[in-house]
Amino acid sequence: MSRYLYYPGCSMESSARSYRDSLVAIAGALGIDLREIDDWNCCGATEYLGTSRLPAYALIARNLALAEQATNGTRTLVAPCSACYLNLAKANHAMAESATFGAEVNRALAAGGLHYTPDSVVVRHLLDILVHDVGLEAVRARVTRPLRGLRLAPYLGCMVPRPDYDGRFSDPERPLELDTLLAALGADVVDYPMRTDCCGGHMAQISPPTAFEMMRRLVAAAERTGAHLMVTLCPMCQMNIDAFQGEMNAYFETRHRMPIVFFTQVIGLAFGFEPEALGFGREIVDPRPALANISDEPAPEAEPARVRRAGRPKGPALPMPLMPTVGEEMQ
Repeated sequence: MSRYLYYPGCSMESSARSYRDSLVAIAGALGIDLREIDDWNCCGATEYLGTSRLPAYALIARNLALAEQATNGTRTLVAPCSACYLNLAKANHAMAESATFGAEVNRALAAGGLHYTPDSVVVRHLLDILVHDVGLEAVRARVTRPLRGLRLAPYLGCMVPRPDYDGRFSDPERPLELDTLLAALGADVVDYPMRTDCCGGHMAQISPPTAFEMMRRLVAAAERTGAHLMVTLCPMCQMNIDAFQGEMNAYFETRHRMPIVFFTQVIGLAFGFEPEALGFGREIVDPRPALANISDEPAPEAEPARVRRAGRPKGPALPMPLMPTVGEEMQ
């Protein structure tokens, strides 16, 4: 049994309950012991860091200080939520990089009787743990129902592979860790070119047309690959693409119906857990009909399925950067 400190974050208790439930299921099957740190608080998500740097990092570092106190045989802190993982890693890096800033954060923490020693806790994402600690062979050995015939688009979102302070992922733009993990389940993993593109984050509350265009690109690209499901590891990405897909369709007069689920859900499915126990069916765009594509026999080689192309968006799309000419590149 491998033991880790565990920071769930707010979304795992609410909008991402399917992530939590499926994680609990597969953790037991893989021998992962997650020890939740006591009295953790919200990491502040994305907005607070742009408002006031010191209070934002003190808020995040409070969780690191609690994790430092809890280290007992392990100092690895696992964060399944992409935003939580990035914030915790950034706070540790900022305090380690600047002793002056680290001291300022610790003065703020001292008001609550806490202190954090930079690098005393190692912050890692759940995907990193499953691929590099548990290992693909161990995952493959637990598969009782291979996901043959189920075409999955691996979508990491923008926060996990960048900035990747410890170099845990294969490439910041095209990391293949999620691809290889899904392939170990027997699934048909499509080559999804937008795996690290942003879903828009909270842009849906700031500028809905911009957010809808960002989501439309992601969904349309997944449909062009013939994917049955988009698979993510970010609660924000899952919520945005699932919850706003109807409004996005209304805005662009399209008819996209692309389910998006958590990678722990499809792992649990391959391990033989019932879909309902893993949270399938809680989504707005129901992924359960797509599960009918799972075959008990290896699928014969065939031509890629024809995919309906999305209609042209209504109104101007987001501007795309122009490639420089040879002369401009030399300037």
